[in-house]
Formats: sequence, structure tokens, C-alpha cells
Amino acid sequence: MKTFYGDLKLGILGGGQLGRMLIQQAINYNVTVKVLDPDREAPCKKLCDEFVVGSLSDYETVYNFGKKVDMLTIEIEKVNVEAMEQLEKEGVLVYPQSRIIRLIQDKGLQKQFFKENGIPTADFKIISSPEELKESNFPFPYIQKLRRDGYDGRGVYKVVNESYLDKAFIEPSLIERLIDFEKEIAVIVARNENGEVKTFPMVEMEFNPEVNLVEFLIQPSTLPFEVHQEAENIAKKIAETLKIVGILAVEMFLDKNGKILVNELAPRPHNSGHQSIEGNVVSQFEQHLRAIFNQPLGDTACLNNAIMVNVLGEAGYEGPAIYKGIEKILKCAGVYVHLYGKALTKPFRKMGHVTIVDADREKAIEKAKYVQKTLKVIS
Repeated sequence: MKTFYGDLKLGILGGGQLGRMLIQQAINYNVTVKVLDPDREAPCKKLCDEFVVGSLSDYETVYNFGKKVDMLTIEIEKVNVEAMEQLEKEGVLVYPQSRIIRLIQDKGLQKQFFKENGIPTADFKIISSPEELKESNFPFPYIQKLRRDGYDGRGVYKVVNESYLDKAFIEPSLIERLIDFEKEIAVIVARNENGEVKTFPMVEMEFNPEVNLVEFLIQPSTLPFEVHQEAENIAKKIAETLKIVGILAVEMFLDKNGKILVNELAPRPHNSGHQSIEGNVVSQFEQHLRAIFNQPLGDTACLNNAIMVNVLGEAGYEGPAIYKGIEKILKCAGVYVHLYGKALTKPFRKMGHVTIVDADREKAIEKAKYVQKTLKVIS
């Protein structure tokens, strides 16, 4: 294989903020990066060596893009898998592998994978039609999820009782037991082609209930060691069973009885790992590159208490982005701002994130709350 630090051309499907942060790390390894995205002004545009405008779901577009690189990776799952399968057959290295992307694109297949491999998850049922949903006899309340194309909280519907069924999704979906959870947690795991596997320490997440996006994340978690150990072991088991090459984010619930249940998977760098840039010895983005280039995986230990705050567009504002209060938060020690290069804001759009690090956990939390209160994206 060509050397990862020189003449190898890496293609990324998707030009959003995850790709942007991946490129920032790839620059350190002197990797040539080519990006495909439908948005002419995608965040990756100004950082990559070559930017191609085109559909991620069109076979010919993805295939032709992939033919011009040595290795292909993703920063979003909604891509044309058939093209990636053909590229693999023709010798292009595709990581994560196309079979894994196909599995994770379909939440129904994900759930069946959990069940078949003894991965703990909520009770569920696959639904193919509105009639089947009404006749399911699944106990209320429950969550309905579209099998395909749900993302960042979209494609999720809470069914409280029978009166909610009229507004339920009519497309193929799955329904799952509503979990009375104590905490939402996540573990990012990496695996390289040699089979080396490493996890990042488990993190705790808090979601914005209005849009179901991660709003607040903290590491290290103060939950009992046994919870950390079990969560990381589950993530390792999934990575090893899939034989994935690259990064995998495993989102989980800790229920009121102390049981861990896997929610969903993301085969790419993930919002629950952004704090690793400043908070860990190696970041999730470097770890992904190490994994797909089959290099030794890095040390994932926490360097400090690290809290990540998502910077979302304020409700009621749409247009050119103005970052109100940024000069105030930059006066605080240990505050690191990451803006994603999106010129236009709209309500709840991910415009950036801020990581706060401090040796004192309570001070870190206090600063994070100040950042949330102070930094507003308006227009």
C-alpha cells in the first residue's frame, strides 16, 4: 500500500464538519484528501486538496469519485453502498467496509444484528406498514423509528397511546420499548485491519429535548467502574463481531435498573467524541486515520476533565451567522472553540462546538454552563 504520510489519496464521502475535522488531522500526516459533497459551500471545501460537487446517493457519481482515490471513507452514512461495493471489488480500500454501512443504514438490520449476536438492546418489532403498526399489540408507550434516513433526531416518533397512531410514520420502521433510562452514554471504539481494538473512555451525554441533539457531554464519567467496563466491553464485542476497520460510535442507555442497552451505531467519527481533540491523548479523528491506514492505535486516556458543548443556531434566526458572546467565552481559561465554517445559520443547525477542559471537574461544568448561556448564533 502507498505510504499514508505521502502519496496516498484519501477520499471522503461527505463534506460536513466531521470531514473538516478529519482533514485537519490528516494534514498532520501529509495525506492528500479529496472530498465529495452536494453542497458547493460545504465545510470541507477550503481545507481539502480537491473538492467535488455531487450527489452522495448517485451510483455513478460515487463510483467515479472513488476510482480516483486509493482509499475511501465516510463522514455520513447516507451514501451509495452499491458503488462502494463495486469499488471494493476493483481494489479500492473502503473503510468502514460497505457491508457495515449497508447494515447501519437500516435500523431494522441493526436491531436484528444486536439480537443475533447477544448485544443487549430494547425489545423491538419490525414494522412494514401502517396496518401492521396498528395490529402490533406492542405495549404503549413506545418509540417508532424509520428504518432508513433518520438522522440527528429526525425519523423518530414517540407513540404514547393509540391516538398517536394517526400521525405515525407510514414508511417501513421499527418500534421499540421506551426505556426509562438513568443516563445516555457512549463509547467510541476503533479497530484496524490487524485486529487491534481500543476504546475511548465512556462519556455521559445530555440531549436537547426539543431537537434530540447532543447538547452537553462530559468525560470522564463518574458512573461506577463496572458500568464503564461493561460499556467498553460491549463496544469491543460489536467492533470485533463486525470486523470493522475504522471508528465506531456506540450509543447506549443505562436504565434505572443499572442495565446497559445499545441504542444505535455510527461507523464514523461522532459528536460524542469531539472532546477527544483536547481531552484525550489521541483524538477520535487521528484514531480513525490510524485505523484505516492500519497503523498502531493511539493512547485514548483522558488528559483532563473535558466537557463538550454543541453550538446550535438559535431559534428564530436564519441567515448569515453572527457569533454573539464569543469574545466573552474566549476570556475563560481552558475554553476551545471549533467553528465549522458554515456561513448560514438556521434554528438548531450545528454551527460548531466548544470544549472546556479543567483539572477541577466542578469548575469545568460551571464554565460549560457559562458557555451555553453566553455563546449564541444569531443572524
